[in-house]
Amino acid sequence: MLIDIFTYLAFLHGGAHPAPTTLTPTAAPIVRVRVATAPTADEYVDKVQAFYAKVNQVTAKFRQEVTNAAFGDKKTSDGMVWISKPGKMRWDYYSKPHEGKVDVKKSFISNGTYLYVVEHDNKQVFRKNLQNDLMPVAVSFLYGKGDLKAEFTAAIDSTGKYGAKDDVVLALTPKKKSVQYKMLYLVVDPGNFRVKQSVIIDSQDNINHFRFYEPDFDKKVDDKWFEFNEKSVKNYRIRDADEEQQQAAPAGSGSGAAPAAGSGSASGSGAGSGSAKTK
Repeated sequence: MLIDIFTYLAFLHGGAHPAPTTLTPTAAPIVRVRVATAPTADEYVDKVQAFYAKVNQVTAKFRQEVTNAAFGDKKTSDGMVWISKPGKMRWDYYSKPHEGKVDVKKSFISNGTYLYVVEHDNKQVFRKNLQNDLMPVAVSFLYGKGDLKAEFTAAIDSTGKYGAKDDVVLALTPKKKSVQYKMLYLVVDPGNFRVKQSVIIDSQDNINHFRFYEPDFDKKVDDKWFEFNEKSVKNYRIRDADEEQQQAAPAGSGSGAAPAAGSGSASGSGAGSGSAKTK
């Protein structure tokens, strides 16, 4: 951008001069100013991944809102999430407050090797081996693994549907068709590039929206918090998710995929579906 700066000189009239002298205005040198351009969608994705690559742990509150496309109803759940490298996470879903107290209704607990889904209301536990089905990149990037750009095509969403006025909203379209992901939106804080909200739209247009609050990136989380002892829950049915998938899957179809980020119901299925970052 060129900015032309002209300096105007005043005419000086003094005393009893025979004739005033007129000075011709002189143009100042042309100054070229470089205007900074906003980052592209891919550059924002790089900055988001760089932020999570340097984060070792985080604790945050979350609210999950699931909209069923077929019936139009919405279900809301609140809870806490803890994430720690390498590959450890825990999502606790709380009951509605009663007399100022809440109970944990469901937990997703992963030590990086196994994922346990503990359903207290149903008195059952699902166990999944993550060596068989790795966490999808939409989850694994939270602890510094995976490449979002390798699996998604990124664009900047300017519709204003998600996020606040100053937020950056990334619309990520899967490069390969997926039942779990039709579209992934990440609402990004432009100040430090943490993810404040994540929105999953699945192949049936169901919407799973996570908002994250009060993040703490400094508080150390004990590794024991990411372990689950199957003997700690009495009278609970322990179910092997990998085995059940193999039995249910058609021949040659494989063992199925790991739970997708943001997929599932408001009761808590699909934990790991959002970033543990907030406003």
